[in-house]
Amino acid sequence: GAGHGEMTGHLASTGAAIYAIELDALLLSRLQRLAKKFPNLTAVPGDVLETDLAALAAGRRIRLYGNLPYYITSPILHHFFMFAGQIDDIHIVIQEEVAMRLTAKPQTKQYGYLSVATQLYTRPEFVLRIPREAFSPPPEVGSALVTLRLPGERASLALRDEAAFLDFVKLCFSQKRKTLVNNLRPLAKPDIVREALAAQSLRLDARAEQLTVSQFAAIQDCLTTGR
Repeated sequence: GAGHGEMTGHLASTGAAIYAIELDALLLSRLQRLAKKFPNLTAVPGDVLETDLAALAAGRRIRLYGNLPYYITSPILHHFFMFAGQIDDIHIVIQEEVAMRLTAKPQTKQYGYLSVATQLYTRPEFVLRIPREAFSPPPEVGSALVTLRLPGERASLALRDEAAFLDFVKLCFSQKRKTLVNNLRPLAKPDIVREALAAQSLRLDARAEQLTVSQFAAIQDCLTTGR
Protein backbone atom coordinates (compact mmCIF):
# COMPACT_ATOMS: atom_id res chain seq x y z
CA GLY A 1 0.00 0.00 0.00
CA ALA A 2 1.76 3.14 -1.22
CA GLY A 3 -0.66 5.31 0.79
CA HIS A 4 -0.06 9.04 0.63
CA GLY A 5 3.05 8.57 -1.50
CA GLU A 6 5.77 10.04 0.72
CA MET A 7 8.09 7.06 0.23
CA THR A 8 6.93 6.69 -3.37
CA GLY A 9 8.03 10.24 -4.18
CA HIS A 10 11.53 9.59 -2.80
CA LEU A 11 11.82 6.35 -4.78
CA ALA A 12 10.51 7.93 -7.98
CA SER A 13 13.09 10.72 -7.73
CA THR A 14 15.83 8.11 -8.34
CA GLY A 15 14.62 7.64 -11.92
CA ALA A 16 14.03 3.90 -11.48
CA ALA A 17 10.80 2.31 -12.69
CA ILE A 18 8.44 2.48 -9.71
CA TYR A 19 5.10 0.67 -9.34
CA ALA A 20 3.02 1.97 -6.44
CA ILE A 21 0.33 -0.55 -5.45
CA GLU A 22 -2.68 0.86 -3.61
CA LEU A 23 -6.17 -0.49 -2.89
CA ASP A 24 -7.84 2.67 -1.55
CA ALA A 25 -9.40 4.70 -4.39
CA LEU A 26 -8.80 8.09 -2.73
CA LEU A 27 -5.15 7.37 -2.07
CA LEU A 28 -4.77 5.93 -5.55
CA SER A 29 -5.95 9.20 -7.12
CA ARG A 30 -3.27 11.03 -5.13
CA LEU A 31 -0.63 8.63 -6.44
CA GLN A 32 -1.90 9.13 -9.98
CA ARG A 33 -1.37 12.87 -9.58
CA LEU A 34 2.16 12.19 -8.33
CA ALA A 35 2.75 10.03 -11.42
CA LYS A 36 2.20 13.11 -13.62
CA LYS A 37 5.33 14.59 -12.01
CA PHE A 38 7.34 11.38 -12.39
CA PRO A 39 6.94 9.60 -15.76
CA ASN A 40 8.79 6.59 -14.32
CA LEU A 41 6.04 6.08 -11.72
CA THR A 42 2.99 3.89 -12.34
CA ALA A 43 0.11 3.83 -9.85
CA VAL A 44 -1.30 0.30 -9.74
CA PRO A 45 -4.84 -0.18 -8.38
CA GLY A 46 -5.44 -3.34 -6.39
CA ASP A 47 -4.62 -5.54 -3.44
CA VAL A 48 -0.93 -6.45 -3.11
CA LEU A 49 -1.98 -9.97 -2.04
CA GLU A 50 -3.48 -10.45 -5.51
CA THR A 51 -0.83 -8.59 -7.49
CA ASP A 52 1.39 -10.48 -9.94
CA LEU A 53 4.73 -8.86 -9.13
CA ALA A 54 6.53 -10.72 -11.91
CA ALA A 55 4.11 -9.38 -14.50
CA LEU A 56 4.67 -5.83 -13.25
CA ALA A 57 8.43 -6.24 -13.35
CA ALA A 58 8.32 -7.57 -16.92
CA GLY A 59 11.65 -9.37 -16.68
CA ARG A 60 13.43 -6.83 -14.49
CA ARG A 61 14.77 -7.53 -11.00
CA ILE A 62 12.53 -6.41 -8.14
CA ARG A 63 13.08 -4.36 -5.00
CA LEU A 64 10.13 -4.03 -2.63
CA TYR A 65 9.47 -1.18 -0.20
CA GLY A 66 6.52 -0.61 2.08
CA ASN A 67 4.91 0.03 5.43
CA LEU A 68 2.97 -3.22 5.77
CA PRO A 69 -0.45 -3.37 7.44
CA TYR A 70 0.46 -5.05 10.71
CA TYR A 71 -2.51 -7.43 10.77
CA ILE A 72 -1.62 -9.07 7.41
CA THR A 73 2.19 -8.93 7.51
CA SER A 74 2.58 -12.71 7.32
CA PRO A 75 0.27 -13.23 4.28
CA ILE A 76 2.04 -10.39 2.44
CA LEU A 77 5.46 -11.86 3.13
CA HIS A 78 4.33 -15.29 1.91
CA HIS A 79 3.00 -13.62 -1.24
CA PHE A 80 6.37 -11.90 -1.77
CA PHE A 81 8.18 -15.21 -1.32
CA MET A 82 6.25 -16.64 -4.28
CA PHE A 83 8.39 -14.32 -6.44
CA ALA A 84 11.64 -14.99 -4.58
CA GLY A 85 13.53 -15.84 -7.76
CA GLN A 86 13.04 -12.31 -9.11
CA ILE A 87 13.46 -10.25 -5.92
CA ASP A 88 16.81 -8.74 -4.85
CA ASP A 89 15.72 -7.23 -1.54
CA ILE A 90 12.72 -6.18 0.55
CA HIS A 91 12.63 -3.14 2.86
CA ILE A 92 9.59 -3.03 5.13
CA VAL A 93 8.31 -1.31 8.24
CA ILE A 94 6.43 -3.80 10.39
CA GLN A 95 5.39 -4.35 14.00
CA GLU A 96 8.51 -4.62 16.17
CA GLU A 97 7.39 -7.92 17.68
CA VAL A 98 7.09 -9.45 14.20
CA ALA A 99 10.46 -7.99 13.19
CA MET A 100 12.00 -9.81 16.15
CA ARG A 101 10.42 -13.05 14.96
CA LEU A 102 11.65 -12.68 11.38
CA THR A 103 15.24 -12.19 12.52
CA ALA A 104 15.23 -14.59 15.50
CA LYS A 105 17.88 -17.27 15.84
CA PRO A 106 17.31 -20.88 16.96
CA GLN A 107 17.05 -21.46 20.71
CA THR A 108 15.46 -18.06 21.33
CA LYS A 109 11.91 -17.35 22.49
CA GLN A 110 10.96 -15.47 19.30
CA TYR A 111 12.12 -18.22 16.93
CA GLY A 112 9.22 -19.98 15.23
CA TYR A 113 7.59 -20.93 11.95
CA LEU A 114 7.72 -17.38 10.54
CA SER A 115 11.45 -17.19 11.36
CA VAL A 116 12.13 -20.37 9.41
CA ALA A 117 9.95 -19.38 6.44
CA THR A 118 11.60 -15.96 6.23
CA GLN A 119 15.12 -17.33 6.56
CA LEU A 120 14.42 -20.00 3.97
CA TYR A 121 13.88 -17.29 1.37
CA THR A 122 15.86 -14.34 2.73
CA ARG A 123 18.69 -13.09 4.93
CA PRO A 124 16.81 -10.82 7.36
CA GLU A 125 18.33 -7.83 9.16
CA PHE A 126 16.69 -5.84 11.96
CA VAL A 127 17.75 -2.36 10.82
CA LEU A 128 16.24 0.00 13.41
CA ARG A 129 13.41 0.53 15.86
CA ILE A 130 10.95 3.30 15.03
CA PRO A 131 9.26 5.12 17.93
CA ARG A 132 5.48 5.28 17.97
CA GLU A 133 5.55 9.09 17.88
CA ALA A 134 7.15 8.92 14.42
CA PHE A 135 3.69 8.08 13.06
CA SER A 136 0.51 10.13 12.90
CA PRO A 137 -1.61 8.90 14.51
CA PRO A 138 0.81 6.86 16.64
CA PRO A 139 0.16 3.09 16.61
CA GLU A 140 -0.40 1.16 19.82
CA VAL A 141 2.68 -1.01 19.20
CA GLY A 142 6.33 -0.42 18.41
CA SER A 143 7.57 -0.59 14.82
CA ALA A 144 10.81 -1.53 13.10
CA LEU A 145 12.49 -1.35 9.73
CA VAL A 146 13.61 -4.73 8.45
CA THR A 147 15.66 -5.54 5.35
CA LEU A 148 15.30 -8.96 3.74
CA ARG A 149 18.03 -9.78 1.23
CA LEU A 150 17.61 -12.64 -1.18
CA PRO A 151 18.42 -15.44 -1.61
CA GLY A 152 18.18 -17.11 1.78
CA GLU A 153 19.07 -20.65 2.77
CA ARG A 154 16.84 -21.97 0.00
CA ALA A 155 19.73 -21.41 -2.40
CA SER A 156 21.84 -24.10 -0.70
CA LEU A 157 19.04 -26.61 -0.01
CA ALA A 158 17.76 -29.11 -2.55
CA LEU A 159 14.10 -28.91 -1.55
CA ARG A 160 11.84 -30.89 -3.85
CA ASP A 161 8.64 -29.16 -2.67
CA GLU A 162 8.89 -25.87 -0.77
CA ALA A 163 5.19 -25.82 0.15
CA ALA A 164 5.49 -29.32 1.64
CA PHE A 165 8.60 -28.23 3.54
CA LEU A 166 6.78 -25.26 5.08
CA ASP A 167 3.85 -27.51 6.02
CA PHE A 168 6.37 -29.80 7.72
CA VAL A 169 7.85 -26.86 9.66
CA LYS A 170 4.34 -25.79 10.73
CA LEU A 171 3.73 -29.28 12.07
CA CYS A 172 7.03 -29.18 13.97
CA PHE A 173 5.94 -25.93 15.66
CA SER A 174 2.29 -26.94 16.08
CA GLN A 175 2.69 -27.19 19.86
CA LYS A 176 5.84 -25.31 20.68
CA ARG A 177 6.31 -26.72 24.16
CA LYS A 178 6.20 -30.30 22.92
CA THR A 179 9.12 -32.26 21.52
CA LEU A 180 9.50 -32.99 17.81
CA VAL A 181 8.81 -36.66 18.54
CA ASN A 182 5.33 -35.70 19.81
CA ASN A 183 4.54 -33.02 17.23
CA LEU A 184 5.51 -35.28 14.35
CA ARG A 185 3.34 -38.24 15.45
CA PRO A 186 0.85 -37.57 12.60
CA LEU A 187 3.73 -38.01 10.16
CA ALA A 188 5.95 -40.74 11.61
CA LYS A 189 6.26 -43.14 14.50
CA PRO A 190 8.31 -41.88 17.48
CA ASP A 191 11.15 -44.37 16.89
CA ILE A 192 11.52 -43.19 13.29
CA VAL A 193 11.65 -39.54 14.38
CA ARG A 194 14.26 -40.39 17.02
CA GLU A 195 16.40 -42.10 14.38
CA ALA A 196 16.16 -38.99 12.17
CA LEU A 197 17.16 -36.74 15.07
CA ALA A 198 20.08 -38.99 15.97
CA ALA A 199 21.28 -38.95 12.37
CA GLN A 200 21.59 -35.15 12.67
CA SER A 201 23.33 -35.40 16.07
CA LEU A 202 20.30 -33.79 17.72
CA ARG A 203 18.91 -34.61 21.15
CA LEU A 204 16.10 -37.13 21.09
CA ASP A 205 13.96 -34.69 23.11
CA ALA A 206 14.71 -31.75 20.77
CA ARG A 207 12.06 -29.12 20.18
CA ALA A 208 11.41 -27.22 16.96
CA GLU A 209 12.86 -23.98 18.32
CA GLN A 210 16.29 -25.65 18.54
CA LEU A 211 16.62 -26.52 14.83
CA THR A 212 18.16 -24.47 12.04
CA VAL A 213 16.53 -24.24 8.62
CA SER A 214 18.95 -26.79 7.18
CA GLN A 215 18.27 -29.20 10.05
CA PHE A 216 14.52 -29.00 9.39
CA ALA A 217 15.24 -29.84 5.75
CA ALA A 218 17.45 -32.77 6.72
CA ILE A 219 14.88 -34.20 9.15
CA GLN A 220 12.07 -33.85 6.61
CA ASP A 221 14.19 -35.55 3.95
CA CYS A 222 14.99 -38.40 6.31
CA LEU A 223 11.35 -38.95 7.25
CA THR A 224 9.99 -38.77 3.71
CA THR A 225 12.71 -40.72 1.89
CA GLY A 226 13.99 -42.96 4.66
CA ARG A 227 17.56 -41.78 4.13
